[in-house]
Amino acid sequence: MRIHINEKSAEMADDATLLQVRQRFKADADVMIVNGFPATVDARLCDGDRVVLIRRGERPDADELEALMAARHTPGVHARIKRSVVGIAGAGGLGSAIAVALARIGVGTLIIADFDVVEPSNLNRQQYFIDQIGLPKVVALAENLARINPYVRVAAHNLRLTPDNIPQLFGEVDVLTEAFDGADQKAMLVETFLGYCPGRPLVAASGMAGYGPSNTLTTRRAAGNFYLVGDLESAAGPGEGLMAPRVGIAAHHQANAVLRLLLGEEPG
Repeated sequence: MRIHINEKSAEMADDATLLQVRQRFKADADVMIVNGFPATVDARLCDGDRVVLIRRGERPDADELEALMAARHTPGVHARIKRSVVGIAGAGGLGSAIAVALARIGVGTLIIADFDVVEPSNLNRQQYFIDQIGLPKVVALAENLARINPYVRVAAHNLRLTPDNIPQLFGEVDVLTEAFDGADQKAMLVETFLGYCPGRPLVAASGMAGYGPSNTLTTRRAAGNFYLVGDLESAAGPGEGLMAPRVGIAAHHQANAVLRLLLGEEPG
């Protein structure tokens, strides 16, 4: 039978077991993953199985690293999302968290646009560090994503999005995520993108301020290819600020909606 070991094809006897494979290919491995799930006992393998063998603390070469980073994904998922292009409009609390999540799952290309710089009040909820204060957000975010997953291509645009440049920047994405603060900016992006790219999905967010219940944040299909995340009510204002937990929940709703769309599934 033929199986994959650390993403390399290998021919094995039909009755081969996991421990036999470890002994033959990486006897010092102390982490074994079979078809995306950790294995702790010996088991008979089947034709087409994907086995990942990892030695804790060992840094693999570049050819092997990407495969090991994706080892916990369901077989076949990584190859599909690696070909994908996702746009992120805004690099604040939502956008920076969406970008981190999509980089960790290995989306092939992220196109990110924002005109702002990192400042101290961002650090309560945005994916930046103290030593990045003053940097353009897209520059700082690109640096952080490269440290997380160097195999994701990041196209960072330090500019203000307008109806004139949105079609040029995001016209070829598979999915666009809206990650703005202001209602007027959100409306402008939605109207522009859906007008120019009516067949491409847009995942937006509205209502995530404060520290209300997590489960009031939902993903719903608003219309056509337009999906909306949030509770649609809790706006930031006096006495109700934007905080990392709920903003993060909304951002990960958006990231998961993107993943499902890339895999041909309905979000929500």
